[in-house]
Amino acid sequence: MFGECHAHMIMDGINYKAAVALHREGVQDHVVRRRLRAWQEAGVSFVRDGGDALGVSLRARELASEYGIDYRTPVFAIHKKEHYGKIVGRAFEDLGEYRELVRQVRCLGGNFIKIMISGIMDFDRFGVLSEPGLEAWEIREMIQIAHEEGFAVMIHGNGARQVSAALEAGADSIEHGNYLTEEVLCQLSESRTVWVPTLAPTGNLRGCGRFSEEAVNEILECQIENVRRGAELGACIGLGSDAGAYRVFHGQGLLDEYAYMRQAVPDEKALEDMLREAEKRIRSLF
Repeated sequence: MFGECHAHMIMDGINYKAAVALHREGVQDHVVRRRLRAWQEAGVSFVRDGGDALGVSLRARELASEYGIDYRTPVFAIHKKEHYGKIVGRAFEDLGEYRELVRQVRCLGGNFIKIMISGIMDFDRFGVLSEPGLEAWEIREMIQIAHEEGFAVMIHGNGARQVSAALEAGADSIEHGNYLTEEVLCQLSESRTVWVPTLAPTGNLRGCGRFSEEAVNEILECQIENVRRGAELGACIGLGSDAGAYRVFHGQGLLDEYAYMRQAVPDEKALEDMLREAEKRIRSLF
């Protein structure tokens, strides 16, 4: 089985607010153990978490070896104040505060830095993001600071402009990466950056009745086509389900993600070779 290269231990795939609330007064080990067990039963031995603000992923890393899992975490994600990211991290207002958050990650034993540079999709309107995201100079400075501190950088990013800026600045991985253009896919294929396209959080929305079915299908088809094109260009593409996102369950989510990736790359051997190379790179960097 492949590793889970993008997950959120703190979320449950049902109701993120309720899931987070469980840990407000302290991490609930029985919840963490249940999810570790789900990965163990699915044959997953590597998990890269996207972080949280309550120390849940840190506790998961402490317990993971009992389940034969190599667990990596940024401790918390870092986002600019008034921008998307509060759900999984801590905010900064200026680069001085950002540097301090990077230092906190080091003090807490984080494995890497995760930076939020954009919003998320509007699942009722194809091509629309919840916010425009950060400026290119901010993205460049944040990645450079993290690299100077010896950390690999995981980027939460959607939209061609934002992802292009992160690639130019040397991001080590791009998470999600919806709405990439041909130009950015070429830029990605020419880089050493791993792209984890997280198809399951969109694909698993189909039929839920919560969003526009037409928009959800269009978003999914666009991302599958971009993965197909990225693979064709030789981009390094990894498997991560965003486990914990709505309707993406720990363990099962990775199987769902693989099924969507098969739609993009039907040749099973080519797909597995690509995913194993990406996971190898992630394990070495993060």
